[in-house]
Amino acid sequence: MSVPELPLAVDYTWSLNVPALVAVALAGGAYAWRLRDLRHTPAARTGDSPTRDTLRALAFAGGLVIVLLALVSPIDRLGEERLFTMHMVQHLLLADLAPILLLFGLSRAFLRPAVRRLRPVEERLGPLAHPAVALMLYVGLMGLWHVPAMYELALDHAWAHALEHASFFTAGVAFWWYLVEPVPPRHRLTGPWALAYLAGAKLLMGVLGLILAFSPDALYSTYEDAPRTWGLTALEDQNIGGIVMMVEQSLVLVIAFAVFFTRMLERSEAEQRRREATGS
Repeated sequence: MSVPELPLAVDYTWSLNVPALVAVALAGGAYAWRLRDLRHTPAARTGDSPTRDTLRALAFAGGLVIVLLALVSPIDRLGEERLFTMHMVQHLLLADLAPILLLFGLSRAFLRPAVRRLRPVEERLGPLAHPAVALMLYVGLMGLWHVPAMYELALDHAWAHALEHASFFTAGVAFWWYLVEPVPPRHRLTGPWALAYLAGAKLLMGVLGLILAFSPDALYSTYEDAPRTWGLTALEDQNIGGIVMMVEQSLVLVIAFAVFFTRMLERSEAEQRRREATGS
């Protein structure tokens, strides 16, 4: 099959993704309303300083910006029509970076009204509300949607594409919840279990990136038939996308390891000081 020699002009315009814009606007509005409500709460009840509140608000705003970049910026159009690499970037933004920032923007005090309603739901879910399930969903959905038949289904049908994005984001929130812990879950990851949970997920995701990076064949017909973009063949584009995935997983793993290891040490020291103070 001949490769198109001269591609059409690359479209770098932003998309009018109304559902995404509405969802981000509602999330931002709800966050601002709750933050304003908390400002009238005594510091003793929130347990947070104004500086920490500001940092949380910036993290949440950053998460919303990441969602917009993934779903409204040219990343979305390029990934759907031309470049596997851009589609991979979009997936990683939705599954990793956006959930991490959004969850760091939350706290127990912030979520107090929702916790009372969600706690019974978590209890009814029983074994499904467990970190092992979150890990399997996070890794499994990423692998499932990169099976060629499922991948092409998402590109060919808007409903499937929306489902794909929603599943990545939901699985990402569920996975990172057990590490960020804006509200401690019933099944907590303590000590080295948190590090093992993180490392296991990132290594498994890295295997997918490795397969894509070193595959000798282009797996997705959409990109084989698409106009050449940035001088890349479909196979080169796919291999670069796999490398992007491996690099992102490695960076997230290293940074998260440092953050959560530091947090683990701080908790251990705080517990030791508590024991010394109480004499127990």
